[in-house]
Amino acid sequence: MDITHDSSKGVFETVVEGVRAYVSYRLVDGCLDIEHTIVPPEIGGRGVAAALVKTAYDYALAQGLKPVATCEYAAVWLKRNPQYGADVATE
Repeated sequence: MDITHDSSKGVFETVVEGVRAYVSYRLVDGCLDIEHTIVPPEIGGRGVAAALVKTAYDYALAQGLKPVATCEYAAVWLKRNPQYGADVATE
């Protein structure tokens, strides 16, 4: 899966079978906060969301940013991957 990063828009995205999926984030106080994870039903159930979130949080760690989630999916992902040392945002 080819995932691209557009830092000017705060988006990690991929196209699977012609369908776009993405996570959007914001940078706040040294944190990368995933706000939305969008995977259309046509490509759901294939691990697309997990791959996008992992890529975003790997980027965060490489940049010295703390992974944070206001997105429900990303929050669950962080709970399942405690090695990322992150918390769920309270906003």
